[in-house]
Amino acid sequence: MSVIRTGISLLVAFAVLAHGAVEVWSVAILETGAAALFLLWGILMAVDREQEIVWSPLNWPLLGLLAIALAQLGFGWTAYAYQTRADLLRVTAYLLLFFLATQAFREKREIRIFVWFLLFLGFGVGLFAIIQYFTFNGKIYWLRELTAGGNPFGPFVNRNHFAGFMEMVVPLGLSLLVLRGTRRDLVPMAALFSAVCVGSLILSASRGGITVLVFELAMLALLGWVQKRGKARLGAVVVVLLAAGAMVAWLGVGQVVERFAQMRPGEITSARRVGMVKDSWRIFLDHPWRGAGLGTLGVVYPQYESVYDGKMVEHSHNDYIEGLAETGIPGAICGIAFLAMLLSICFSRLSAPQGFFSLAVHAGALVACAGLLVHSFVDFNLHIPSNATLFLLQAALATSAPIAQEIARIETKKPGGISVVDRMSRSGS
Repeated sequence: MSVIRTGISLLVAFAVLAHGAVEVWSVAILETGAAALFLLWGILMAVDREQEIVWSPLNWPLLGLLAIALAQLGFGWTAYAYQTRADLLRVTAYLLLFFLATQAFREKREIRIFVWFLLFLGFGVGLFAIIQYFTFNGKIYWLRELTAGGNPFGPFVNRNHFAGFMEMVVPLGLSLLVLRGTRRDLVPMAALFSAVCVGSLILSASRGGITVLVFELAMLALLGWVQKRGKARLGAVVVVLLAAGAMVAWLGVGQVVERFAQMRPGEITSARRVGMVKDSWRIFLDHPWRGAGLGTLGVVYPQYESVYDGKMVEHSHNDYIEGLAETGIPGAICGIAFLAMLLSICFSRLSAPQGFFSLAVHAGALVACAGLLVHSFVDFNLHIPSNATLFLLQAALATSAPIAQEIARIETKKPGGISVVDRMSRSGS
């Protein structure tokens, strides 16, 4: 399964670095890669028949969404069949990667490597974003021109989507610190990676991103207090935040405040966002049971646009309302089922006996998912392939079974001493 794990990691990195995989060529690579990995997994399973298939309950609502799109295509219920087919392929790729992640990331070493990969990716992207921020020549990577406009930050065309990516990386690093999920000698590295991620998110001046960051910090603090395990390392998190703040102040806090306080040309105003939500709600009211068609909001919206400003609307800047407009009540049922299952499984995982690393991964992944779900009320991060993929991978981590090695360590630990299993596993924390 190592090749599957490597493939998933490479696809995540590619999607992030390729502007979020929002273009036809990049999303095609993501979809082809997911299909190739699934085919390879099938071959591996055929060769080794003793491998057990892990089935997550979250697969059901995702399959339900696919069934809705197929019904829209089959019965002609979509306003634009081509766009529905394109989004059907995209959602299928997400489902395949989620399924493969539940198969490939089971053991402590596998999960630890993937967590540190995400932290390193976040650190690298954040560092690049900071450098590009102060040397920006109007082109992403100093090469790619923005022909359709945008408010770029890092490799993303929209700074809010950069913030969405960081929202799903920061909680992992901070949870390792708060819940003592990593060895003491790795604490400085986790703190450095987290500080750069937090600093770059603040520099992006995304209102939604900074608000969600505060929400995630509060949620992590609450989980640390409930678990009674984070007290010894809360100071490390304070150091991370102070370091990130000092970095922002040193790099130029005045520019950040100005960028945060003022609207830039091409940005969506709050009134415009409210108008798009209301117009999208009207689309849902006209298509309550069938939906307008998966991925068709941009096609249908002009018929319902209440205030025309000459700009094309592709998303309603609210993932929930857009989902309702496109898939109707059946889609809402799938979405509610997904969220209910996610929360139920996550809280059962957090209350289960497990070691520090296992707990930190479950808590960090849960907070990452919660952060993006909150941001989705004012943006469309779940329609950005890189962020949607990472969200589902975080959901896979959050709902994964407690790490067996750490459970064994707890069960074999004797009063007044340290078990052999404990001594062996400490070297791999």
